[in-house]
Amino acid sequence: MQLKLKPTEEDKKKPGRLNPSRIRDHLANERTYLAWMRTGIALLGFGVVIVRLRAFQVPLIPHPGNGWKLGLVFSLVGLITVWLSTVHYFSVRRDIEEDTYEPTDRWVLLFSLAVMILGTGVIYFVFTTSLDPSSPLIPE
Repeated sequence: MQLKLKPTEEDKKKPGRLNPSRIRDHLANERTYLAWMRTGIALLGFGVVIVRLRAFQVPLIPHPGNGWKLGLVFSLVGLITVWLSTVHYFSVRRDIEEDTYEPTDRWVLLFSLAVMILGTGVIYFVFTTSLDPSSPLIPE
């Protein structure tokens, strides 16, 4: 067994790690990506639930109403979240490899704004939808 104190020519030719915590950074990037994917899937599922609520409670009015639009918006935001999180994952992965990663605020702000708009839509939908008076959801 021999200890190498000086780097040899062969060691100098190997691609070195610029960032010593590179593996930890990649694992953190993957965890973040998976969290965004879960969020996107949850938004998709929530959109489907909003659209399908009509099957659970037959409305008093015969036309479809506006609930399907809110469900569609949730589903679209879920799909956009999946797409943007995938693009962001590969961008961060490349930046980690090149040791040029700088965190950005734009995705956090964009997604926060989207969730706030969707939340406003849910609140509006809940308080403007008429329910059957015999429904157990309405307190007496």
